[in-house]
Order: sequence, then C-alpha cells, then structure tokens
Amino acid sequence: MPDIVHVTYQQTGKSKSTNAYGMREMQQKAFEARSAQYILIKAPPASGKSRALMFIGLDKLINQDIKKVIVAVPERSIGSSFAKTDLMKYGFFANWEPNPRYNLCTPGVEKSKVSAFINFLESDEKILICTHATLRFAFDAIEEKQLDDCLLAIDEFHHVSVDGDNRLGMVLSGIMEKSTAHVVAMTGSFFRGDSVPILLPEDEAKFTKVKYDYYQQLNGYNYLKSLGIGYHFYQGKYTSAIHEVLDENKKTIIHIPSVNSGESEKDKYEEVNRIVDGIGELDYQDPDTGVLYVKSKTTGKVLKIADLVHDNQKDRDKIQDYLRNISSVDDIDIIIALGMAKEGFDWPYCEHALTVGYRGSLTEIIQIIGRATRDSENKSHSQFTNLIAQPDAEDDLVKLSVNNMLKAITASLLMEQVLAPNFKFKPKYPEEDEDQDGVEEEDEDYIKIRGFKLPTSQRAKDIIESDINDLKARIMQDDQMIKAMPGNVDPEVINKVLIPKIIKETYPDLSDEEVEAVRQYVVVDSVIKNSTIEDVGDKRFIRMADSFVNIDDINIDLIDAINPFQKAFEILSKSVTASVFKAIQETIDATRITMTEEEAIILWPKIKNWIAKTDEQPSIQSFDPQERRLAEAIIFLKEQKRKATASNE
Repeated sequence: MPDIVHVTYQQTGKSKSTNAYGMREMQQKAFEARSAQYILIKAPPASGKSRALMFIGLDKLINQDIKKVIVAVPERSIGSSFAKTDLMKYGFFANWEPNPRYNLCTPGVEKSKVSAFINFLESDEKILICTHATLRFAFDAIEEKQLDDCLLAIDEFHHVSVDGDNRLGMVLSGIMEKSTAHVVAMTGSFFRGDSVPILLPEDEAKFTKVKYDYYQQLNGYNYLKSLGIGYHFYQGKYTSAIHEVLDENKKTIIHIPSVNSGESEKDKYEEVNRIVDGIGELDYQDPDTGVLYVKSKTTGKVLKIADLVHDNQKDRDKIQDYLRNISSVDDIDIIIALGMAKEGFDWPYCEHALTVGYRGSLTEIIQIIGRATRDSENKSHSQFTNLIAQPDAEDDLVKLSVNNMLKAITASLLMEQVLAPNFKFKPKYPEEDEDQDGVEEEDEDYIKIRGFKLPTSQRAKDIIESDINDLKARIMQDDQMIKAMPGNVDPEVINKVLIPKIIKETYPDLSDEEVEAVRQYVVVDSVIKNSTIEDVGDKRFIRMADSFVNIDDINIDLIDAINPFQKAFEILSKSVTASVFKAIQETIDATRITMTEEEAIILWPKIKNWIAKTDEQPSIQSFDPQERRLAEAIIFLKEQKRKATASNE
C-alpha cells in the first residue's frame, strides 16, 4: 500500500545549530519564557526538551531566587535524560549537576524513595529527579506549601489530566492552588486520546506556551530528507505477515500488539519467537548483553536483535543497559518491544518504526513515530508502518476491524497536518485589484481567501496559535467524523455542522462568532495541507480534491465544499478489495439505519423477489428510495445476525 503521508524536508540544519549559550532553536524559544511562573513546552521528540529544562532550571536557581528543582518523568529509564551535563563547555553560565543520591529513577521500593524526597526538601541540595509515581506517593506525606519557591518540571505532561482519578493531575492542581511553586510542563503532544482535558481552562490560561512544531524540527535537520507514513493490511496471523513489510536492511523497532488487542496471538513470548524464526536461525544469545544473534534466511547476514518483551528483570536490565550505551550504527539491527521503547527512548539510528495493531492514543502514535525521526547520518528517510488486520466481510468482528482501520487512517491524516509546513491565511476583500502587479511585502507568506473570517478575540487567536493540532486530533478521532471518511456524508455537512459541533464541545466558552472563526481556520488549514500548490508560468494553482484553481480565486465556499478526508478515502478505496470496501461501507451504514425487526421481516420477501428479477442485490446508492430501503434492510439483517452470533459465543 502506498504511503498515506509522505513529507520532504529541506535539511536546513537550523533546528540543530546552537547559539552562544549552546542552545538549539527550540531551547532558545523556551529560554525566552524563563521568567514565567508556569511554562508549557510543546515540542516533538528529539527537539531537546530535557536540556531546555536544564537551562530554565539553572536560571531560576541562580537568577530568580528559586530554591530547588524537582524533575518528574513517567518511567525510570527516562531519568537518564536529566543526568549530569557540562553546559559551560557550550557557553552556558552554569552546569547541570544533580547529586546522584537524589536521582530516584533507580530500582527500589517507593517507601524509601518518598523518604529520600522528603530528605531532599529539608536538605541544601538543589536538584531531584524522580518518577511520576514517586511524586504522587510523596504528596501523601507532604503538603503543597513545602514546594513554595521550588520549580516542578513534569516531563511527558500528557500523563496529567483533570479526571478525578488522575492522582498526578490532582497533585499539580493542588500545587498551583496552594503554593508559590513554578511549573515547567513538557510534552510532544497535548492530546491524551480520551475526552478528558489535561488542564482546566482557567489553569491552562496561566501557562506561557512555548510551541515548536514537528515541521520546524524535521525541516531543520542535517540528514533526514523525508518521512513516510503508511499502512499494510493483512489477513490471518500478523507474525506470518510482518515479514512482508520488514526490511532487514533498515534499523527497525517492532512494536507488537497488546495481549488485549484483536491482533494479538495471546502469547507475547511465542510471538517474539515466531518473528525471530521468520527472520532466520538463532545463532546464540550474548550472556553479558542479552543481544540475540540471528542469521538471516534471506541475506545470510547475522542480525543483532534486542528483545524487550520478556519480563525477566535481570535479562531486561542487561539489554536495556546495552541499548543505553549504543555508540555505533552497527550495535543493534532490530528491537522488538511491547510497552517499551516509546517515550524518551533514544536510538538515533532507527529508520523504521513498524507497529502492529491500531494504537488508540494519538500521543502514543506520535511517540512511536518519534523513535524513527532522530537525525542521523545513516539515514535520509524515516518510515512509520502500521500493520493492521484487514476487515473480513464474513467475520463477526468486522465492525471492530473497520473501526480500527478507519481510526488508523484518520490518525495518519492528523500526522500529515502535524508534519506538513504551516501556512498563514488572510481575508481577500472584493475591492482588492486582482490584476495589480505587486503584493505588499508583508503579505507574501499569506494565502488570501475570499470570505475568510479572522479571529477577533484573544481566546480564539490563542486556540489557533497554540492548540490547532490538538483540536484537529479531537475532530479527526470523533466517531461521527470517522464514519464520514468513506465519502458518504456531504462535505458541507462535515465542515459546517460536524466540525463546529466538536469545537463547541471542546471550547464551551466560545461565542458563535469565535466558533466560526476557529472552524474556518481548521477547515482551511486542513484542506490546504492536504492539497498541492503548483507554479504554472507566473501564477500559482492549488489542487484540492477534484479542483485545480488559481490560488487567487479560492474562497471559503469552495473550501467548505471539499471533504477533508478525500485523500484518505481515495487511497483506501484503491488499496483494499471491492468486497472489503463494501464491508467497510455497510458497517458504517449499519450504524445509521433506523429500522425495526418487524419491518425487515416484511421486506425480506421483497428483497428475494428483487434479486430473482434483477440478479443483483438492491443498492444502497440507488436514487430509488424503495430500492435503497431494501438495501438498508439487508444491512440491518446482517448486523442483527452478527450481534446474535456474538451473543451466543
């Protein structure tokens, strides 16, 4: 299947170059906000968030009368990102020097770590590193006021939420309400994947936001030239299909599915064995490092494979220690993981992230893709491939398979929005002379659109400036929107009814005027990023879905008439068989049909009569309302049969 997303970059080197303090571009932006009490850094993997925190933390300790810095990370392995670092050799005015005694990202029971946390607060030490879990447990033993004039830095901030059961969210809320603590929150994605917000609007408004997007990061690399995101649909067992997309010549992380997912074969250890056996013959396992040496069936080359799936802690510690100290592109070839090798995992040589099964969290998808998008001289292209079970029209689980397929593809649409270059938009007014030779210099970076509405309130401006991708994530993962993908909902209904409804639900404080301004921006930005702009002579044209128009002639009505899912729909319809595509459409249609069992029973003889006369089934696409209703009855009865079979099982 061809890539749904393929983005090329200019290799400007800008995101990797440093200033006189040794700061990269993103870190400079973050450091400019250093005097704020609450800072939210939204930046992609590998952009340097951990070092940005070091710069900010040291400035607060030395120049802002902050007494202590506490860094909380989601898991122990990420704590190494905040280890002792010589910053002065790069030009900064101080070094990051945590005392190893107060690095609590080590093996051990939480009770002793909480004691160490309390001792740290009472000591003269300045820096502590711990896990989110230790931070949560510590707040069962201390009060928020004990963090007065301290800086709390929370890495992978999307783990926080305002849900009453989210202890980390409750801890943060209490700290902000009851202490003078400063907070630095860092995340690659602000979208949790559920409907629960990370912060309440009134708390979020307190944060100074530092935004550095994926395109800025990847476009500024030295080596990476392109990134592809694609899907491969399989039937049967994934362990038999995985070798259709596994390229042994590419440094690859394979993320196998959760044992609770439909793709899982329910024995994770046996799945690893089958993957390894499919690659070749195990020569031996190094007793000191845990690395598997496997002779490839296809090339004869000996491949080095790391197994992060097995739970034996001693063996896992050995292989993790080996991976942490990799210094050469030849040190490992393939990593097989289940819940690991995602957040904070650094293997810059990785070229291919091969993931089995749909991932329900967009944040998780972004994190997985981030494993392959480090800049490294061994690669010019990075690839994310999602191996997805193909819906089977005869399978009772077809509805689940269809939902997973559509959600996976909408996730790729979102990633295209995240990865593509950003555009700026302005209204084009009737009195403007279209034939004038020159355009004001300040307008050169803008696309002008007739009927386009600019936001007038600061709230709407902030949403467009900082939250647009997170809003798109909510829109594209909405159940109604996913069902609209196969082209069975009018584009204007999608753009003018469904999208503003989701915006209102996400931001209930917005007025109708603000909702319309945000809606227009979301729709325009989505359609333009899914389009291609071409120069023809001295004019620019834009190819949007089936339209190819002069960019000077575009207007909001034209854009509202385009399905933002058009590209994915076209790729999907060409990439699966006609029977599978029909099953997808029928599954979606079944959720919309209102029919009683009594009506379906009455219609059944008419359906048989229709088929006998025409030698064809009634079509759901027919202009004849009676034929359409007969087709709906067939879909309804199929769905009832599936439900009955599932219930009996």
